[in-house]
Amino acid sequence: MDSLITAAARALAAGDPLGALKRVALRDDAPALALRGIAMAQLGDLVRAKALMRRAARAFGPRESVARARCVVAEAEIALASRDLGWPAKTLDAARATLEAHGDRVNAAHARYLAVRRLLLIGRLDEAERTLADLDPAPLPPALEAAHELVVAGIAMRRLQTQAARAALVRAGSAEERPLLLEEVEALLASEALVVDACRHAVRDAGTVVSLATRPVLFALARALGEAWPGDVPRGTLLARAFGAKHADESHRARLRVEIGRLRTMLRPLAGVSATQRGFALVPRRAGEVVVLARPVEEQHAAVLAFLADGESWSSSALALALGASQRTVQRGLDALAAAGKVQSFGRGRALRWMTPPVPGFTTTLLLPAPLPGD
Repeated sequence: MDSLITAAARALAAGDPLGALKRVALRDDAPALALRGIAMAQLGDLVRAKALMRRAARAFGPRESVARARCVVAEAEIALASRDLGWPAKTLDAARATLEAHGDRVNAAHARYLAVRRLLLIGRLDEAERTLADLDPAPLPPALEAAHELVVAGIAMRRLQTQAARAALVRAGSAEERPLLLEEVEALLASEALVVDACRHAVRDAGTVVSLATRPVLFALARALGEAWPGDVPRGTLLARAFGAKHADESHRARLRVEIGRLRTMLRPLAGVSATQRGFALVPRRAGEVVVLARPVEEQHAAVLAFLADGESWSSSALALALGASQRTVQRGLDALAAAGKVQSFGRGRALRWMTPPVPGFTTTLLLPAPLPGD
């Protein structure tokens, strides 16, 4: 894939369909058509999205059977979202078989879940339950684990099995990303889970902490492996996450092997890193589950933004003192945040102060009326 296709795919993965369209809106090659279709689906134009996915499936060559099958699955998902329940199920089954034959088990499982959801919507509960019984959600990524439990809950609710439905909904909630309260973070760090801590750049369980604060490449690899657990991560994905590599060559692959070896050494008290056919997987030694603890805001200058989030005005020197960083580093972060419209400044020289923009529609405390006598 070329750099524009890669950038558009990353934008879609980050939930930025407009950013993806800016890169591929004028292109009609097969990968661009597929990305445009997904972007239009995210924007809610399902009719156009379905047409683009169908064009993309036809545009892929005969040797690109996996890409065509993925387009078919995406078109089926769009059809389901638009409640086109007459969409040919045999076409989806054929695409799923192709994906399974080529080792793309995640997309194959997604295709099967789409089929089960369709059966659920048209009231064929027994058939949906039999199909679901053939699926093991354990090796799947969190999103598909949640999808599995939601289908289980849907079947249970239609059968008036309220306790089973409630339990499945709880499991679905725990499988997906969610915000945590401070006491929940405390409980998580004291639990038996293996925690990949993106706040402190460490990997820990209840008794051992391995700091990777000075090893950003190793932590990027650990986080990618933790997010995919219990599944594996393709080598290409690891190269992109750790090194920003757009086109992997032998030097990149050699470096990845070296860094994976270093990560194995660092994590030996907590977990192993095993090679798979596609890439690598994290294998905890004691913990029964792996959890990634991420920052509430994934932003390069998140620490600066966090201090400004209190609504007060800060000088760059005060921010540097609070962050333990140089004033030049803080100033670069402020300039980048200001360019993105996330912070604003007022004053000049030594009186220059920084703060987050006020929320539109709300007055500041300085404009609120003073309390009346006797209040």
